[in-house]
Amino acid sequence: MTLDLNTFIAILTMAAATVFTRVSGLILIRHVETDERRTTAIEAIPPAVLMAVIAPTAFATGWAETLACAATAIAARRLPMLATVVVGVATVALLRAAGR
Repeated sequence: MTLDLNTFIAILTMAAATVFTRVSGLILIRHVETDERRTTAIEAIPPAVLMAVIAPTAFATGWAETLACAATAIAARRLPMLATVVVGVATVALLRAAGR
């Protein structure tokens, strides 16, 4: 297998952009005073991103995925992010197994 130089440069550039955005967010948040309202908004970002990622799956695939997306949405309201992902993955796996 060979790796094209342009592909390698693109991968390195995307990795650098990812690291830059993550590190800059951590650095910039130190200079922002966070009151309760801002903290609540910041804490709402991970579940919102999770829903944005799984929502297309709910409408573009079968019933097992749709029900798993609903279970994930419900879990996201009450559980930490890792537990929410586990609930979603386990639900879709069990529903797919039950459907076969």
